[in-house]
Amino acid sequence: MPLLDESALHGSLQDPVLGSISFLNEVMGRYPDAISFAPGAPRLLHLENTDLSHYTDVYLDHLRTSRGLTDERARRLLHEYGPSRGLINDIVAEALGRDHGMATRPESVVITVGAQEAMFLTLRALCPSPGDLLAVATPSYVGIVGAARLLDVGVVGVADTDRGPDLDELRAACRAARAEGRRVRALYVAPDYANPSGTVMGLADRHALLAVAEEEDLLLLEDGAYAFTAPPGAEVPPLKALDRDTRVIYLGTFAKVCLPGARVGFVVADQPVTGSGRDRLLADELAVLKSMVTVNTAPLSQAVIAGMLLEHGGSLAGLGRERARVYRENLTFLLDALDRHVGSRPELTGAVTWNRPRGGFFVRMRLPVPADTALLKRCAAGHGVLWTPMAPFWIGDAGDHELRLSCSYLDTPAIEEGVRRLAGFLQEIVPTHTRIHTS
Repeated sequence: MPLLDESALHGSLQDPVLGSISFLNEVMGRYPDAISFAPGAPRLLHLENTDLSHYTDVYLDHLRTSRGLTDERARRLLHEYGPSRGLINDIVAEALGRDHGMATRPESVVITVGAQEAMFLTLRALCPSPGDLLAVATPSYVGIVGAARLLDVGVVGVADTDRGPDLDELRAACRAARAEGRRVRALYVAPDYANPSGTVMGLADRHALLAVAEEEDLLLLEDGAYAFTAPPGAEVPPLKALDRDTRVIYLGTFAKVCLPGARVGFVVADQPVTGSGRDRLLADELAVLKSMVTVNTAPLSQAVIAGMLLEHGGSLAGLGRERARVYRENLTFLLDALDRHVGSRPELTGAVTWNRPRGGFFVRMRLPVPADTALLKRCAAGHGVLWTPMAPFWIGDAGDHELRLSCSYLDTPAIEEGVRRLAGFLQEIVPTHTRIHTS
């Protein structure tokens, strides 16, 4: 039997970022009865009882009436390998224009296996050289950092302030890279209720970031996963809708707004690519890469998503409206429960703080003690509640006193009981001479 030494495998397999999700799954499996604030998974909201064939029929009818396909040809499209760039690009492009004011051509869209594949393909295309770097607003989504690690793309952290990435730090990172003969190729940013920070960028800050991107010749990878959870009237146009210089590559997903099991995401990449005597878009190059990775996104999954969109007037906002309402109610309930069970306990005098986002899935909490894996295991074993340590979300040594609470997957009774248990755990571990407050 051949034995493979781990040192002979790709170095990313030993990276704690890649191991963080596996560790959480292991802990959840070890404590199946614990209430878990760990996963950022979306609620199914009765989707387990949904007749998915109904939505494929809606899409088939669209193919017959709008594209003039015969019934046989329409059905064959769903049963065959599909084009690598996707089947439903036109429907997605129209939805982005309708909901977000993005002037999106179908040919600039690639339908991917979740947003994760979109990130992977985009990084592979943009970073051909060992000197190409990805900047991320840190703390940052581990999926983008993990993808960079797998592709041997260097990652530079830029502080995430309450107004978005620190632009002075971003400029400094670009200058430092150039001084070393390298270049920051792109910045990954989630401007709406980012995972895990909950940060929302205002309109002026978005324009300022676009200006710096032009100044430093950067591309922006905009992750719009949580924008649909914004309270009514609080929506801010995506960076891509404000983009006048094709600086922004937009990454999207249908996992949060409708059906996570379909594994359908997309990327809008309308950047012109020159050379080889032919005009093409970055989306064309991403489709070529995809043809060698996943070949195509499952046509049946695309059909279900398209049918759902069409039944909601071709609107992403319409499709996600009910789920957004539930997520906001959960978030409000979680914050109120923290006030009731943690903030109101006079005997808890330790400096525990948490933010108060108005949208998204996550609340960020800071403890006066390290919120590491050992503390998580102790919390799970003694109090039956799970959360996510924040250290893996940071670039470098930071975030070790922070944890993330996710409220997306739980119902309100579970949130109430989970926070009650968490408060008991905090009372046990927090020094008695400190004070608990919210910020």
